[in-house]
Amino acid sequence: MHRFIPVEPIDLRGTLGPLCRGTGDPTMRVDRDGVWRTLRTPSGPATQRLGSVADGVEVEAWGAGAEWALDHAAALVGGQDDASALVPKHAAIAELRKHHRGRRLTRTGTIVPVLVAAILEQKVTGIEARRAWRRLVRATSEPAPGPRPDLLLPPDPARVAALGAFAFHPFGVEERRAMTVKRVCARAVKIERLVDRPLDDARRELGAIPGIGPWTVAEVARLALGDPDAVSIGDYHLPHLVAWVLAREPRATDERMLELLEPYRGQRGRVQLLLEAGHVSAPRFGPKREPAAIERL
Repeated sequence: MHRFIPVEPIDLRGTLGPLCRGTGDPTMRVDRDGVWRTLRTPSGPATQRLGSVADGVEVEAWGAGAEWALDHAAALVGGQDDASALVPKHAAIAELRKHHRGRRLTRTGTIVPVLVAAILEQKVTGIEARRAWRRLVRATSEPAPGPRPDLLLPPDPARVAALGAFAFHPFGVEERRAMTVKRVCARAVKIERLVDRPLDDARRELGAIPGIGPWTVAEVARLALGDPDAVSIGDYHLPHLVAWVLAREPRATDERMLELLEPYRGQRGRVQLLLEAGHVSAPRFGPKREPAAIERL
């Protein structure tokens, strides 16, 4: 099944890149011929291939959920995102917007896979989180439909919920995060209904789940729900990055970050997106954090 989506301008790889959990993500590939992504839809499993073409995006889909995947592809690539709502107040932000004007906020149509991946990223390095995601997918999923035998579907919520907390240890996930992932997967049907709720309601419902804090809520709201104001409070690097770019201050707290971002209220998540897209970094003072190996403990 094919469909053309008129979206212009669009940096497809830059827009969808934040959804990919590293180059080894079994559920997503960014290749020469486009972005491949698997999903569990209300109609069944599906695989998407999205490719940039003149004036838009070409989408192909396979599987029982192919039609659903095509219907939600426009929102996925930012077709409902109003990037013009950001009014730069700093020269650095204006420059970043100029160079990344094709990056948009995604609405995935499903919440649970993004939420599970965000939980795995809590309080660990990116290397640890990506490794845990790969291992969880391979242990609780099955091959995706379509022409790519190397792709797997996202974790099956029912299978994840049935795991004992000890089963997460080989994935490199300690009991606290394991129980949060299990809790989310046990409530997967209810959580998925939040895609149709107002943003404030969805954020409040997500934040009421034990083990889900402001950082995780913001990550899910920005990536899965297209929230342009979702700034990740509690992030290890983000306050320093914001302070360095906007005020040339090498270190900052969450409170200072929010103070500096106040002129962008309503678009603070988009500012974060641009800062991350620009690969800017604040000066470092001290050793780089080394990833742990929980599964060896």
